[in-house]
Amino acid sequence: MTMRRIVVVGNGIAGLTACDSLRSTGFDGELTVVGAERHQPYSRPALSKALLHGDDDLQAHELPQPTHDATELLGVSASGLDVDARVVRLDGGGELPYDGLVIASGSRAKRLAPLDGAAAPQRGGTRGQLPSRELTLRTIEDAVLLKELVASRPSVIVIGGGPLGMEVASGCLHMGCEVTLVSDVTPLSRQLGVHLAGIFTSAAIRRGLKVGGGGRARLAGSDGGRRVVLADGTELEADLVVTAIGDEPNVEWLAGSGLLNNGSLRVDSRGRLRPDIVAAGDVAFFPTLRGVQRIPLWTSAIDQAKAAAVGLLQGDAAPGFTFQPYFWTEGFGLALKAVGFTPVVGKPDYCEAGEGTDSLLLRWEHQDGSGTAAAINYRIPIPKLRRLANAGPEVLQRTVAAGV
Repeated sequence: MTMRRIVVVGNGIAGLTACDSLRSTGFDGELTVVGAERHQPYSRPALSKALLHGDDDLQAHELPQPTHDATELLGVSASGLDVDARVVRLDGGGELPYDGLVIASGSRAKRLAPLDGAAAPQRGGTRGQLPSRELTLRTIEDAVLLKELVASRPSVIVIGGGPLGMEVASGCLHMGCEVTLVSDVTPLSRQLGVHLAGIFTSAAIRRGLKVGGGGRARLAGSDGGRRVVLADGTELEADLVVTAIGDEPNVEWLAGSGLLNNGSLRVDSRGRLRPDIVAAGDVAFFPTLRGVQRIPLWTSAIDQAKAAAVGLLQGDAAPGFTFQPYFWTEGFGLALKAVGFTPVVGKPDYCEAGEGTDSLLLRWEHQDGSGTAAAINYRIPIPKLRRLANAGPEVLQRTVAAGV
């Protein structure tokens, strides 16, 4: 079938990359992007990194203007899909016919308290105006609001010990807030493993972060207020509560489409759900060396979208996607880059100290023959870090020494 009309649902980095890749692969037909947010694509990682830490004018998140010449429907959500008629239904009653479809509808922040239609927290920079409901950090509006609120240096509880929770906690500390982070396990241990998590947690405590355990947390009060109750009965209270407990794929609009497998989108190595539909980014489960997984990382969304765009246009002739995760995080004076699957188990098989405080280059060898390389405050180009991850233990040391 000749594809003359392709619809991309989602205008985040996966949707943007899919559009660019479709054009670079030779698609010159009608391209339409449906984006629930009103904005052009922006760097979501910058919201909890440079933007929250910096004293800039809120430009850290901006990306170059798109050049794919697609028709952009921004501030519009997809509400349904008819795969037989090849039609995407839109909120408000519109429809978009397609020959090919890219599903890149992303995910949203999980919440402890249900979002029941009450008004969103209002902006305000004084203690009297601080919102009584939990805050999340997912969109540019969330980031601007949080940046404004912490400027008055309120006390803050961050619930969630993953990368986002730790980055938010670091940013709030940087702004002069008293910060308590609540996590049911050692922060970052689920994502990175105990060894790397210990390095970050120690640095965080040295900088003044209070870390609370006590099991899973819940918000006290019918409005999801500023009191937090832990599973062991411990109660905590602060001026501001921010939750960072993960994300949920935006797949509700696909109900009844026949594409969901136990509620999830599971694609093949070319990003395909069927010959005329592909998916990529936070919404998709891709095959990896460690099974079919959803890996909601920025670079993962980019790599998946490139593969899915080619898979949509070339079918079986497209190369299969071999996934190697790349992850980075910043906080508490540390900058981590890691290539390969995490969490890592035990101590590293190779460790080299670099110049400066806490500067380390590390590598783990896994039972399946793959490796993970990590750099903490260590200046190393990403291509070299990838080569270190892929180098066998017998060649690693001379690879590092040779500066390859």
